[in-house]
Amino acid sequence: MFTGTALFDLLLPGDSRSLKDKRGYLRPILAVLRKYEVSAAEVGDQDRHGRAQLGVAVVAADAAHVREILDHCERAVAGRPEVELLSVKRRVIGDDDF
Repeated sequence: MFTGTALFDLLLPGDSRSLKDKRGYLRPILAVLRKYEVSAAEVGDQDRHGRAQLGVAVVAADAAHVREILDHCERAVAGRPEVELLSVKRRVIGDDDF
């Protein structure tokens, strides 16, 4: 069994001046990520209007499959024209790592 996580640091557009505006940008991104059958949520910068951190977690039997899913998620977030992807931190952990 392998688990993978990714943390996406996002810069939101300048018109994101309220938490409601922020939610309007993040909700469609989270919906797209969940289509890859991952757990996805806003995990940081929740009180900042112009920034967001999204976390993704996936479990699979094969490390290559975990990496492939995380690659798809990263491309999905990076391809969103309304936000700027500042950084991505990824980690894959296997049974031997515990």
